[in-house]
Amino acid sequence: MKIITLTEEKDHLIQQAGKLLVDAFGEHWSEAWPSLEEGLQEIHGMLGSERICRIMLDDDGNLLGIVGGIPLYDGRVWELHPLAVQPDMQGRGIGKALIEDFEEQVRQRNGLTITLGSDDEDNMTSLSGVDLYDNFWEKVREIRNLKRHPFEFYQKMGYVITGIVPDANGVGKPDIIMSKRITSEGT
Repeated sequence: MKIITLTEEKDHLIQQAGKLLVDAFGEHWSEAWPSLEEGLQEIHGMLGSERICRIMLDDDGNLLGIVGGIPLYDGRVWELHPLAVQPDMQGRGIGKALIEDFEEQVRQRNGLTITLGSDDEDNMTSLSGVDLYDNFWEKVREIRNLKRHPFEFYQKMGYVITGIVPDANGVGKPDIIMSKRITSEGT
């Protein structure tokens, strides 16, 4: 397995990446990329020179996963968007390896922090389907994972919940904001 940068001339991998977004996000995040056309549109947007777009390939050159990044705050902060792993390959360290590679890519660009949003549109956590404006901090402090929401995966990778956007995807459907400092400067 190897991780490389996805570029415009790798059309067969771009096609696989677009399909991966549809397949990986289809079950719980059906509104993310409901069609191949929308998945491909997202992938092409990720290929800009200011962005990061890394993919993991197996030994036969098949796409296993993808991670992307968007610079914010003059490149001091990067948004991790998206992370996707082939559904039948999840739980095998591919996402972990892609995040570690992404963190190194951000360090090389002098980034300080990575942030990400992890939507809860399908009652996957205890933050979904409730009024987050009532006892907000208590609900965040007592968050529970009900249906394999990825926030716990990110916590294992060192990310912490730094915010919640209530109703980001409709009433009772929050976005969980997580961040990680990737530099030791200033600490």
